[in-house]
Amino acid sequence: MKLAVISGSHRNGSESGKVARYVQQQLTSAAEVSSTYVLDLADNPLPLWDPEAWQPSEKWERLWSPISAELTASDAFVIVTPEWSGMVPAALKNFFLLCSKGELAHKPALIVAVSASLGGSYPIAELRMSSYKNTYLCYIPDHVIVRHVRDLLNDPAEPQSPDDGRIRERLHYALGILLQYGKALQQVRESGTVNLTRYPFGM
Repeated sequence: MKLAVISGSHRNGSESGKVARYVQQQLTSAAEVSSTYVLDLADNPLPLWDPEAWQPSEKWERLWSPISAELTASDAFVIVTPEWSGMVPAALKNFFLLCSKGELAHKPALIVAVSASLGGSYPIAELRMSSYKNTYLCYIPDHVIVRHVRDLLNDPAEPQSPDDGRIRERLHYALGILLQYGKALQQVRESGTVNLTRYPFGM
C-alpha cells in the first residue's frame, strides 16, 4: 500500500511537521507499506480554493494536479493537525476543499492532533464533523493527540522520557489499525458499488 501523510500546519519549522516526519518514518518501516508521500502545507502552501479549481485551469492544473495524483494513488492517510485557537488551520481546511475529484474517497485516515500544552481535542471533533462529507474520507475510530509536543518525538530513534515512549507506542498501535483499514477498504473501492459520478457530494 501507499500511505500519504498530510502536515496541516502552514508554519515553517512546525511541530506538526516534526510529528509528520516521525509518522512517515514509522510507516516506511512497515511491511505492508510500499511507499509514502508527505504533503507539508508549510513547504507547499496552496492558494485558497476558488470556483476556477472545478474548471479547466492552467493555474490549478499546475498547482494541484501533481498533488491530486499522489493522493489518488494513496490507500490511506494520516492527517496531522495542530490546534490553533481551538481550530484546525485554514490551510488544512482549504486542502479538503480542493480534494473534489475523489482523491480521498472511501479511504481510511488517522487523525493525529498536536498541542504545545494540554489541548488537541477540538481539531479531532472539527475534522470528524466537517471534512468528510464531500471527500468521502473515512476516519478510523482511533486518533492520537500529541500533547506537550515540544518534549516528544525529538529523537527519531529513541524515546527521551516515559511520556515519549507512551506516545510512540500509541502511534505505532494506531498506525497498525490504519493499515488494516487500508487493506479492508480496498475491497470497497474495487467492489463496483462506489459511484462518484452520480453521487459526487455527500448529504
